Amino acid sequence: ALRSETVKALKPLRLRAAQNSSVRQRPMMASGRPQGSIQKVITTLEFLSVCSGPVRDIYAYWDRRREGRRMPSRTDINPADFAGHLPGIVFVEVRRDPLDYVYLSVGAREIEARGSDPTGKSVADYWHGGGGMEAVLGNYNCVTTQGAFLYEFERFVGRSGNYVIDETLFMPLSPDDRNVTDILTYTHYEDIWRKS
Repeated sequence: ALRSETVKALKPLRLRAAQNSSVRQRPMMASGRPQGSIQKVITTLEFLSVCSGPVRDIYAYWDRRREGRRMPSRTDINPADFAGHLPGIVFVEVRRDPLDYVYLSVGAREIEARGSDPTGKSVADYWHGGGGMEAVLGNYNCVTTQGAFLYEFERFVGRSGNYVIDETLFMPLSPDDRNVTDILTYTHYEDIWRKS
């Protein structure tokens, strides 16, 4: 059955895609999700009106830890503070010269979604996402260069035949509030209804 919270989330997201330039809809690539998929990226606080409760909770934690700065540092983040969300948490290190993103810590649900544990490996080699490698790396590049969060929403038909919502929130971390050294991501999946 479709939850009323999910229905409320889908309608405003569709409207904002047409009205707001901070919402980008990406076409699915050949290596991405099946035809009929929807993928949107939001880089403003408007995402809070459409995201799930767990994503909102993680954003609120990250926002509190900023303490008025653009972004918190890695040492400001204590995974014990959000233990119930750890299966969907991924810490990624930003390496430079050349630019690369390396998985530092990957939650159990994210390991299951990928089919193996990518800890210690490059995102470019072990990426996971419906829009393809360019879209995944584009999200990390955006967060790194802008020093700001990014929310990605996908709806697709999963292996079960159910529609699935996949939300990912990318949040930058920096010791000096300028140079992003790590990215904290949280992903929430939800089966929402059976495809007719």
